[in-house]
This record gives sequence, C-alpha cells and structure tokens, in this order.
Amino acid sequence: MRGAILYGPGDVRVEERDAPTILKPTDAVIRTFATCVCGSDLWDYRGINPAKDPAPAGHEYVGIVEEVGDQVTTVRPGQFVVGSFFAGDGTCPNCRNGYPSNCLNREFVGGCQAEYIRVPWADGTLVATPELPAEEQVPDLLACSDVMGTGWWAAVAAGVQAGDTVAVVGDGAVGLSAVIAAKEMGAQRIIAMSRHENRQKLATELGATDIVAERGADGVARVKDMTGGIGADRVLECVGTEQSTQQALDSTRPGGGIGIAGVPHEVRIDGTALFYSHATIQGGPAPVRRFLPDLIDRVLTGRIHPGRVFDLTLPLDQVAEGYRAMDERRAIKALLRP
Repeated sequence: MRGAILYGPGDVRVEERDAPTILKPTDAVIRTFATCVCGSDLWDYRGINPAKDPAPAGHEYVGIVEEVGDQVTTVRPGQFVVGSFFAGDGTCPNCRNGYPSNCLNREFVGGCQAEYIRVPWADGTLVATPELPAEEQVPDLLACSDVMGTGWWAAVAAGVQAGDTVAVVGDGAVGLSAVIAAKEMGAQRIIAMSRHENRQKLATELGATDIVAERGADGVARVKDMTGGIGADRVLECVGTEQSTQQALDSTRPGGGIGIAGVPHEVRIDGTALFYSHATIQGGPAPVRRFLPDLIDRVLTGRIHPGRVFDLTLPLDQVAEGYRAMDERRAIKALLRP
C-alpha cells in the first residue's frame, strides 16, 4: 500500500509500505477514506520535534472497516468509522472518567496518511456512523477525528457556558473549530485572535463576533478594552507556544477559565502570575473519543460544519505539497484522498 513517510525536516514522501494486519484480537484494520495534515505534524516537519528515524506520518482518519479482531464487538467490516488519534481500551479508570487520551493502555494511532491503518483497541477508539455518509459530510467527519474534537475540548476544559465572552487564541484549524464549539455551547461573544484575513473571514462565518489581530501584550490590551478592563470569561489556547499561553492567561478575567488545547513547546509560565490570576486552567491531549458520538450527530444533522477548515484537497501522492502549503500558510488544512 502507499503511505507517507517523514524522513526529516521538509522531507515527506509517499512510498510503498506493508499493509497493516490484525496483531491483537482488539484491533481493527481500516481502509482510509480520507486523511489530512495536522498543524501538529508541522512541528516534526519543521524539525522542532527532531525525528530520530524515518517515520510513518499522520494521525487523523475516517474510513471503512476491513477486518476486526476476535474480541471486537462494537464495529464490523463494511462500516464507516471515525476514530481518535489516541487509542484507548474504553474500560480503564481513566477512560471511564472521561479521559481516554490518558488510557492506562493507550496507543498512538500513527501512520494514518496511508491507504490502510491498524487501529488498536477498536471498541474504545472507533465510532461507526449509522450508514455511509454523504460525500459532502466526509470532511466534517474527518475534522471530528482531531481538530473539531480538540477545539471542543478547549471549550469544555475552559468551562464555556451560555452567555460567556470567549477569546480564542489561534486561528489554525483547532482555533477555528474552537469558535464552533464556543458558539454551540452558547457563548454570547466570541473573540477570535487572528492576523490573517482569510482566517478572520472564516472565523466570523463560523461564529466569531469580534476579531483581534494584535498578539502578545497588545492582544491582551485589546481583549481587556473589549471587556470593561477585566478580560474574557473563558480563553481557549489553541497554539502551544509560550507567547500564546501567556496571552491566554493574561486575557482571562479573575475567576475565569482557560482551556489548553495546543501541544506545548518550550512553554514556561510564571507561577506568581498564575497564582494571582485566580484562573482555572485545564488542558492535556484532547479526549476526542469522549466527544465523538455527540460531534458525529451534530455533523450528520447539519448543526456544525467543521470540514470548512479544509481549504486544500489533494491526492495522497501529493502529500508533500499539503505540508508545504500549510507550512507556508497558503492553506489552513490539507485534506488527502488515498
């Protein structure tokens, strides 16, 4: 089968790889219907996360079940499924408490930019749609496998409630998905922090009521000006840099909530500033599987359209262009069709 391999900074190739097989009775093998490039893939592509060896790339997927292990009971061959990037058994205490991305037996589902993938812990990881979705729903469902689930997690972690003023730090696919989440949870005002015109436009169409183009201290000052000097009720951090994290903390009102969804890279926060903020902070790898049934239902009933974050569609063979386009900010998110 064909699959993408990351060899090093700026070097991703499609090569022939061995097709996956059932290794454990809890596995499933999926024929990938669509996959994509994630913003977090760019950390590796740019060499910020050093690659030790050439590695299969990608962790977002939807597809058709081809084969299941003897112990799999919730999905069957022929079904269309959406899965999360962390596989969990669905039964351990962490899974039962709503944190399958911290499953005691979790496995990362990598190598998804390929024609076929093996998904461990299929019962605890995959959710089948009632029937084969319409073609136009595929991008929306694919978004749910990561960025929509991660944006939703940012809003849940921050404690977004009806009537809140919410600031979203980051205008990538996760940040734009977080705008959708805040709107669905009833936020009255949604401030999207974005410097890029095309992303500002999309954020507004997805539910943002205000745009702040400034960053850092200037961005914080703008949010304070817009909120009577106190800051937003909830701030959703969707980038993962020290600047974005500090901006989130400083933009939150005393007693407000911060949801950390961006994977942190060299982030250091002043403990004294944190202490005096009175803010509640929650973050971590998004427990996407926890939200999938609800998100899939919202997609299939037409309530949300997170697939709008895909503004570039390419065949799998052109995956390198997908990485380049996102790295150069010519695309928000690239969808790949095997």
